[in-house]
Amino acid sequence: MPQPEDDPGSAPRAAGATNAGATPPDPATVEKLRSTIGSLSTATLKQLDADLPWYRGLRPDERSALGMVAQKGIASFVNWYQKPVSPEWVLSDVFGTAPTELTRSISLQKALQLIRVVVQVVEDHVPFLAPAADQAPLREAVLRYSREVAFAAADVYARAAETRGSWDTRLEALVVDAILRGESSDALRSRIAAVGWKSQARITVMVGSAPSEPNVGFLNELRRVTGRLAEDVLVGIQGERLILVLGGVRDPAKAYPRISELFGDGAVVFGPEAESLVAASSSAQAAFAGLTAARAWPGAPRPVSSEDLWPERVMSGDDTARRSLVRTIYRPLLAASNGLEQTLSAYLTLGHSLEATSRSLFVHANTVRYRLRRVCDVTGWDPLIPREAYVLQTALVVGRLSAPPAPPVAANGAPGTGNGRAARAGSIDKAPPVPLGRPSAL
Repeated sequence: MPQPEDDPGSAPRAAGATNAGATPPDPATVEKLRSTIGSLSTATLKQLDADLPWYRGLRPDERSALGMVAQKGIASFVNWYQKPVSPEWVLSDVFGTAPTELTRSISLQKALQLIRVVVQVVEDHVPFLAPAADQAPLREAVLRYSREVAFAAADVYARAAETRGSWDTRLEALVVDAILRGESSDALRSRIAAVGWKSQARITVMVGSAPSEPNVGFLNELRRVTGRLAEDVLVGIQGERLILVLGGVRDPAKAYPRISELFGDGAVVFGPEAESLVAASSSAQAAFAGLTAARAWPGAPRPVSSEDLWPERVMSGDDTARRSLVRTIYRPLLAASNGLEQTLSAYLTLGHSLEATSRSLFVHANTVRYRLRRVCDVTGWDPLIPREAYVLQTALVVGRLSAPPAPPVAANGAPGTGNGRAARAGSIDKAPPVPLGRPSAL
């Protein structure tokens, strides 16, 4: 049904939509059009099946929905031809409740192909619908009406895209928030599938400050850049922080610096790689812990790995970083033996001097060099690089603090319960008194 022209919720009036002053159509032609709606609809469906291969491949319910749209379009044209007023009712009168189903079934390009076929069928039947004098006005009306229907179809798809985009953004935000909270549930897996995530390897979380005024253009640029460097990306903006969940990064050495350029001012930290998106919570927690501690390292690169910030994270109270240092550096050094822990400790204590370390350990300087290379092989950190030597020194400190204290040694060398001085004092206190002899006679 046509909507009132003063309805504030109606669609905008299209240019040239009215036909004020035009000659009214012949009532006989209008009646002939009404009587042939069924036959025109049948002819349209046959033509769709013959001309559009994709139409033949649709499911029966989808074909039925599109057929209903075509039939409503023809019936609506008859009403519009009789009284060509403002076409703001075309959207609801032609498509009705079909927009959602229509946009799910076919693309906008296919919808326009469908409209073209409908118009062609009506035009082909014009000689049978009107006398010769009324055929030209009828053809012109068909063309004008097809334009309005095409605009209405574009409006349907635009609104559906906006709705779908808003829903996808909210769903994406829910997935990012669940990852940060460490949620692992069937609901999270369902949401991950809904956002279209496919990557199953090289998943990491990158955090930093967001631009001062992020807008739609910024998000589009962010997705465009990350789309070339990674297989999947999830974007989250929480206050002043920008969070990226990256999956399938093709070349991290080149991708991370390029992506970090899209962040705001300040440090940008990326966490360790996770096995799956559900397990990415540990990467996110490490990245946020590194972002908090990054200000303690003014010369940190951008971006910087959360593992490179282990010392600063330990000092800020991050227990995860402390356990990582013990697990990946301190214990492997002790297990390697061959004096690696002692050599590294002496080297760091003596000011990174090979000669002083060799004299302290009574070994050749080449032996010290060999052991330091072994430290790099075992831990992955090179003590000859000042920053990595700092990480190794922090690992020695937290490793010794986490180790159980050594049992005290008694005076005779056996394990005891107190220090040597207390043991000796106890033995003196418990010694029997020396008997006093009788006074000698003078």
